[in-house]
Amino acid sequence: MLKPDPSLEKYILDHTDPEGEPLEELNRFTHVNILNPNMLSGHLQGKILEMISRMVRPTRILEIGTYTGYSAICLAKGLQEAGELITIDLNDELSEISQSYFIQAGVAHMIRPLNGDALKLIPEIQGTFDLVFIDGEKTEYVDYYQAVIEKVRPGGYILADNVLWSGKILDPESEMDESTKGILAFNDLVANDPRVLNVLLPVRDGLMIIQKREEEDIE
Repeated sequence: MLKPDPSLEKYILDHTDPEGEPLEELNRFTHVNILNPNMLSGHLQGKILEMISRMVRPTRILEIGTYTGYSAICLAKGLQEAGELITIDLNDELSEISQSYFIQAGVAHMIRPLNGDALKLIPEIQGTFDLVFIDGEKTEYVDYYQAVIEKVRPGGYILADNVLWSGKILDPESEMDESTKGILAFNDLVANDPRVLNVLLPVRDGLMIIQKREEEDIE
């Protein structure tokens, strides 16, 4: 995970809007009670997700990987009135936790949680999305991308988390585990896809912002 100097990190967070409740409480709860709390988006990345969502003003969002619901709450804050966020997670043990915080955050009416294999569920979802957030199994990032790219409207966005994978994407390929290989394949696929524009930001563990080109812009 990429982190600035602690003093610089404190300065950054001190000059970023606070998490607010219930996100601050959810952050604490996850770190105290849930396995692998580093999976939580957290304050800075959460605000970035919220800001992107507010700029896009989506009517429909798809999230792959709910975890305890932090990122879904952040993304939902940018939804248009009567908008919908569909969030998919394989682990149903965390659904009660995420749902309780959706309610506390006042966004439960905008969020439709689905439990199961995202690659099986996505083809069954009708309609298009303005914004997609990929944060599921790293070995399946390429498959997620291929499953959603045609469901993203022209001009819409895909965000992908953990695309630097603690710097492991720079290791010799012979030393990479399957998750690292999955991230590497995804990054290469996106960088060479003429249908999209993209930028990889060194935020937290790496955040990829991808925009699907308008049809007239595709050569």
